[in-house]
Amino acid sequence: QVQLVESGGGLVQAGGSLRLSCAASGRTFSYYAMGWFRQAPGKEREVVARITRSGGITYYADSVKGRFTISRDNTKNTLYLQMSRLKPEDTAVYYCAADSIRTYPSPSVEDYDYWGQGTQVTVSS
Repeated sequence: QVQLVESGGGLVQAGGSLRLSCAASGRTFSYYAMGWFRQAPGKEREVVARITRSGGITYYADSVKGRFTISRDNTKNTLYLQMSRLKPEDTAVYYCAADSIRTYPSPSVEDYDYWGQGTQVTVSS
């Protein structure tokens, strides 16, 4: 098992930046492909970005491509999401999640075994 704890959320003006972190504990972090998801009020949880176990391959939702960067440091057991040029529509609770089965991370919520508690990101216009 792995335990995940997100941090770094907050209130930011449109055009600003935030860096989210996801600290992992328990089983070896590098065993897991990882993803960042978000859920806005009244909407379904959606994938934002994904990264392979080694960190060598990343994937992004079209809505964040060119603005967000996912990365991981397996020596520090930490996943990151650097968010730039934030927009009000990026407002949501952001979650990190771990997939213990797939080398290449799935875009589907149901394929992830472990989830953090979420961190709120609010972008004001």
